[in-house]
Amino acid sequence: MCGIVAYIGKKEAYPILIKGLQRLEYRGYDSAGVALIHNQELNLFKKQGKVSELISFASDKDTSGTIGIGHTRWATHGAPSDRNAHPHFSGNSDLAIIHNGIIENYASLKAELSQRGHQFSSDTDTEVLIHLIEDIRIKAGVDLEEAVRIALNEVVGAYAIVVLSKKNPDMLIAAKKSSPLVIGIGETDEYYIASDATPIIEYTKNVLYLNDEEIAILKKGEELRLINIKNQPKVPYIQELEMQLEAIEKGGFDHFMIKEIFEQPTSIKNSMRGRIDLNKGIVSLGGIREYKQKIINAERIIIVACGTSWHAGLVGEYLIEDFARIPVEVEYASEFRYRNPIITESDVVIAISQSGETADTLAAIKLAKEKGATIIGICNVVGSSISRATDAGSYTHAGPEIGVASTKAFTAQVTVLSLMALSLAQAKGSLSDSKLRQLMVELSTIPEKVEKLLNTDNQIKAIAEKFKNARNFLYLGRGYNFPVALEGALKLKEISYIHAEGYPAAEMKHGPIALIDEEMPVVVIATKHGNYEKVVSNIEEVKARNGKIIAIVTEGDTEVKAIADYTIEVPETDEALSPLLTTIPLQLLSYYIAIMRGCNVDQPRNLAKSVTVE
Repeated sequence: MCGIVAYIGKKEAYPILIKGLQRLEYRGYDSAGVALIHNQELNLFKKQGKVSELISFASDKDTSGTIGIGHTRWATHGAPSDRNAHPHFSGNSDLAIIHNGIIENYASLKAELSQRGHQFSSDTDTEVLIHLIEDIRIKAGVDLEEAVRIALNEVVGAYAIVVLSKKNPDMLIAAKKSSPLVIGIGETDEYYIASDATPIIEYTKNVLYLNDEEIAILKKGEELRLINIKNQPKVPYIQELEMQLEAIEKGGFDHFMIKEIFEQPTSIKNSMRGRIDLNKGIVSLGGIREYKQKIINAERIIIVACGTSWHAGLVGEYLIEDFARIPVEVEYASEFRYRNPIITESDVVIAISQSGETADTLAAIKLAKEKGATIIGICNVVGSSISRATDAGSYTHAGPEIGVASTKAFTAQVTVLSLMALSLAQAKGSLSDSKLRQLMVELSTIPEKVEKLLNTDNQIKAIAEKFKNARNFLYLGRGYNFPVALEGALKLKEISYIHAEGYPAAEMKHGPIALIDEEMPVVVIATKHGNYEKVVSNIEEVKARNGKIIAIVTEGDTEVKAIADYTIEVPETDEALSPLLTTIPLQLLSYYIAIMRGCNVDQPRNLAKSVTVE
C-alpha cells in the first residue's frame, strides 16, 4: 500500500525523491520521509501527514546528496506519527530502510532482538527488519548485501524494501516479495527505484520489474547485479515502459478522479482496440487464444477480485453465463483462500485487479495454481505481479489510474469481460450470428455514448447539490445493473464518507425498506430493457414511503420520469452492455457530492490505491 522511491546517480536526489513521492502519494498519505547521504552523513527528514508537510519541514534543511530513499506511508503497524514514519534507522544509525508490505513474524523477531540489547524507537514492523539486518551484519561479520540476504530468509510476510548504508555511500540494495518494485535504468548507470513506474517515466523508459525473492545491488558507475535470497545469480530482464508522462498529470482537470471519469470514452475504446473486427465479425483476445478451448471446456469459471474489480467480476458472471453458457462463481479474493475452496484441474480462475498487485488476489491465484486450475488475469499494469503469475490474460489498456476511487478501471474491466464473453460465445456457438453481430456493433458504439453521457455532468451536479448533506443512500438495481448499484454505493462511501448500500431491487422488501423515509435518497437504475416493469414497481414502493428517487433511465423514458424526483437519462443499448453506461452518472454523482462536502476525492481518508497487504 505504501509508496517507496529511491535514487542513486549524479543528480541531486532530493528533488527526484520528492517528485516521486508526490506521484506515489495515492498509495498512502499518513506520513512521508526521506533519507539522504551527504559528506558521509546519513540525514533523515520525516513528518506525519502528506508530502507537502514533509516539504515544509525540510524547506530550511540541507537536503544535499546524490543518493537517497523516500517513503509515503499507509499505516499498518503503528498509528500515523512522526516516529512511525519511514525511513527507519538501525540501532547504530548506519543503515536506513524503506518498506512496503508487512513482516508477519516481526513480534518474535523483535522479542529476540530486544534480548540482544536492541532498542526500538517506533511501533513498526519495518524497524525490526533494519535492526535484524544490522544485527546479522555485525554478529556474522558479513557485508551489507549478505546481511540483507540472510535477514530476508528469516522474515515471513511481504516486502518491497530499499536499504541505504552510511558505510556504503555508493550503493543501494533493493528486494521484493509479494509487493511491487520496479527499477529504472538511467544514463551512465544511474538508477531509480519505485513501487510503480510513475516516478520513473520522466527519467527513463528502461525498467526492470523485480520478481519475488530477488535482490538488486545497485552501485554508482556499475551495472546492476541481481541475485535471489538463495544467493543464486539472476539475469536482469530490461523492458521498455509503454506509459506516457502526460497520462500521470491532471491535464487541466481539478482532480485525477474527474479526469479519469472523462477519459472513459478513450479507455473503453483502447480496451477494444484490435480485439473486435466488425467487417469480419470476429472478436479475438490474443492473450487467451491458446487457452480458449480450455475455458470453453471448463466445468466452471471462478472469478476472484476485490472491491471495484469484484463488482466488475459480478458483471462478468452475468455476461459469461448469458453469452457463453459456462457456469461462473464470483469470489472475494480475501475470503477465497481461507474457506478451503474446492478447486480442480478442470476449473478456470479469472483474477481481476487494476494494479495487478492486489495481495489477496495474488494469494488466491497461488492457491488455485497449487490445485491445478488454469489462471487467466485481467489487469491494467504491464509487468505487474498478477500479469506474471497467471497462465494467460488480457490487459485493459485503461492507462494509469491515479485517483484512489477506481472509475475508468471498472469500465475497462467490464469491456474486456464483455469481449471475453463474446469471444467464448463465438467459439462455442452459443449465440446466433445475428445476436453476436448486434452485440459487437452495440459494444463498438459505447465510447460515443459515454461521451454523450459526460455532457450531462451539470445536471448531475445540480442533483448532487440537493443531496450533499444526506446521511444515508440506497442504490437499487436488477440483473446486469445490480453490480452497478453496488459499485455506485461503494463510490459514494469511498469519497464522500456518506453511508450507502447497494441491493438487488427486489431485496428491498426483505429488510432495507424499513430504512426509507423522507430523508432517504434512493438511487434506482431503471433502464428500459431487462426487468423494467418490476423496477417501476420497486420505485412505487419507495415513493409510497416518501423516499426520494434519483432514477437512471433510458433516453426518452416517460413512465419513471413521471414518478421519480430526479432522472438522469442514458443512451439506449443492449441490457448486457448497460453497466458501461449506467455507472457513469453514479461516478459523477459521487464526485460532485464529495467535492461539495469538501472531501479529498483523490486521496480519501484511510484508503490507498494499490492494496498490497492482506
